[in-house]
Amino acid sequence: MKSAVETLNPTRVRLSIEVPFEELKDSLDAAYKKINQQVTVKGFRKGKIPARVIDQRFGRGAVLEEAVNDALPKFYTEAVNEAELNVLGQPEVDITELKDGETLNFTAEVDVRPTIEIPDYSGIEVEVDAVEVTDEDVDKSVEQLRERFASTSPVERAAEDGDVVTIDLEAKVEGEVLEDGVASGVSYTIGSGELLDGIDDAVKGLEAGGEATFTSELKGGSAEGKEAEVTVKVTQVAARELPALDDDFAQLASEFDTLDELKADSRKRLENMKQYDQATQAQERVLEKLLELVEVPVPEKLLEDEVQTRKHNLEHHQLGQMGLDLEKYLEIQGKSVEEFDAETREQAVKGIKTQFVLDELVNKEKLNVNQEELTEHLMRRAASSGMSPDQFAQAVVEGGQVPMLVGEVARGKALAVVVEAATVKDTNGEVVDLEDDEDEIAESVVADAEGSEESTEA
Repeated sequence: MKSAVETLNPTRVRLSIEVPFEELKDSLDAAYKKINQQVTVKGFRKGKIPARVIDQRFGRGAVLEEAVNDALPKFYTEAVNEAELNVLGQPEVDITELKDGETLNFTAEVDVRPTIEIPDYSGIEVEVDAVEVTDEDVDKSVEQLRERFASTSPVERAAEDGDVVTIDLEAKVEGEVLEDGVASGVSYTIGSGELLDGIDDAVKGLEAGGEATFTSELKGGSAEGKEAEVTVKVTQVAARELPALDDDFAQLASEFDTLDELKADSRKRLENMKQYDQATQAQERVLEKLLELVEVPVPEKLLEDEVQTRKHNLEHHQLGQMGLDLEKYLEIQGKSVEEFDAETREQAVKGIKTQFVLDELVNKEKLNVNQEELTEHLMRRAASSGMSPDQFAQAVVEGGQVPMLVGEVARGKALAVVVEAATVKDTNGEVVDLEDDEDEIAESVVADAEGSEESTEA
């Protein structure tokens, strides 16, 4: 076999392959054997039909077609390995010449990973938000905890903001009461925004026994999206009573004995959350700077496949779980189809560039993934997918996705190397010393950029 490589553009090549006919012998023998098992000829036992009889009865062309189909993948793979190509996707094969007893010539066009030069990235500088937890932040956190321990008691007065009302509802569309438009004994906190638009204004000022009618667009049910005339009747008004902010509350709501200890713990938790957010922000901004430094041609076929995969995952997995279709999703987002397509394409380009650049960094920095790192990553991915580690591991193995997970970990380590070399300052001008879980955060940032969380679920 002889092969030659022609570079069509930075991401696509054409292989020209010449195969002497004698190298097709194994495939020809296999073709005769396969046809022997599929056909019957009077006077011959199944599987014992001579080759000349098969040629006479079924045509030499059928045998050659079977043999060539068997041989092409093997010779294509040999040519790819010989040329040391890093191919992407399936090739487009064209048989240019097939002479029985003489030669088989064919071409194979295929996308390849582009050659990427990684520049010096030690000069990257990014700015991130400073970690600042104010007294107001702490008070808000404690107040949210206090809200969870609120109690209610019926009152004989008109309903006000924050009250919990028990209501009956009846919705009519074009004068007809909807079958699924009647509900009784619904508990609703005024101002929560959890029910229909306009209901807050309707119930405020009503006492138990009072009712009002208002118009609202239905958010679900058989008449979703339609304007309805809604009658609401208040059967009870209850005031929410918050516990006093004191040491007794701290003991009720936490493991601490005093309110000061509870507030100190809230401050520490808020600081940890903001430090994690700061580290994530640093990783994302360093990645953006790195991608700006590197020229990365993107294979068009790979890009189109990635765009379609992202759309499919959104429509059939993410939106399906939320009970939405694409049209409703775009309406909620306030986006046109054209804007959605452009945004998806931009995200796909970034994901492909991220993978190419970080894979090149993995090779350049000679980064490896050990079993402990892979196991930890698998545990995190399992948790985010809602599956048990055993279930997730089984799905990964059965789907042949172990190399993909190894790649995610390796690319996370590569990004962490770049972040470590970069200068990260906060908005106060202070140099930020990132936390020890840098690799874990980098893996999350890389997965988000590549869209690999959705791909794995699909």
